[in-house]
Amino acid sequence: MGISGSWVPVLDRDLRDDVVVRVRLGHEVVDRYLEFVAIRSRPNTLIAVGFDLKVFFTAVPKDPAAVTTADVFAFLTAQRAPRRGAKVVRLEDGESGLSARTIKRRLSSVSGLFGYLLACGEPGIERNPVPYGMSTRAPSQRRGAGPALIRTPRTLPRVLNPGEVDAFVAALRTHRDRAMAFAMLFGGLRRCEVLGLRKQDVNPGTRRVFVADGKGGAQRHVPVSGRFFTALGDYLAFERPEECDTEFLFVALKGPHRGGPLSAYGLDEIVQNARERAGLPRLTCHQLRHTCLTRLREAGMPLEALQHQAGHRNIETTRIYTHLTDEWLTGQYVAAMATIDVDLAKLSRRGRP
Repeated sequence: MGISGSWVPVLDRDLRDDVVVRVRLGHEVVDRYLEFVAIRSRPNTLIAVGFDLKVFFTAVPKDPAAVTTADVFAFLTAQRAPRRGAKVVRLEDGESGLSARTIKRRLSSVSGLFGYLLACGEPGIERNPVPYGMSTRAPSQRRGAGPALIRTPRTLPRVLNPGEVDAFVAALRTHRDRAMAFAMLFGGLRRCEVLGLRKQDVNPGTRRVFVADGKGGAQRHVPVSGRFFTALGDYLAFERPEECDTEFLFVALKGPHRGGPLSAYGLDEIVQNARERAGLPRLTCHQLRHTCLTRLREAGMPLEALQHQAGHRNIETTRIYTHLTDEWLTGQYVAAMATIDVDLAKLSRRGRP
């Protein structure tokens, strides 16, 4: 049973080898759901869901059984309220509140909680208070659930130009850091996939790596540039501590955690520091991955091959890389128009008396 009346969620995390394995908010029902999430999701997903639920129940300090759809709409309104003044908006979406993606993720976390409680037959939970969307048709005309409650913009991935890539790589200070960057830049690996690599997962002979635990638990073999294997060889020969006993490939090189698996925070800090040294305004691990996949598509890699390289379950996710850089599009347009101009000239000559 849940706790009646209002409550104040407090985010509490349990760590094992610097990895979050349990998240609690101090409510029996909510914590039971978080235990379920921990079983089926990655640590980062668990943390995100826990934080989303903390934000929601801080704004709506009610027992889950008392939450109504009106509470959800009030939460939605509060999340969209201006954060730095009504006249200050983000350039990418023109919004002054939280981004649509963030709000949608938080509503998804709340909806997941109530979906779980409904499936479990939790007393007092009769329906999911998070609606899918707002229908614009009369009941007799409805064929689906209606438009989505939160519309998220379909923005194109930001990629680095060659000069930015060179500046970033030059700012990396160790062979280990370059190897990790090359895995994302030339292999398209996700941050978690880089950190999850083990010694037995890399095959220098075939220039491939085995991703044992990709997104959604999917596995795949992917080719990676020889530059990655060169940097990796230098890291293993000169930098990786001999005394470390972890199976993971990339480890901390100094400090109290020397020899232990490198954390996501550690990799983010490496990228952030190199970005600042290179004088780049913005750069993330995911942008390195986006850069790789975009350049591969520009070079003519078929969409199905790119889907496997990226580890996408749905090829529709991969189609975003058909929206390529302006230079590529311009070149394709000029070539196509040249062919059209030739055809038009031939037709014009045929039509002359």
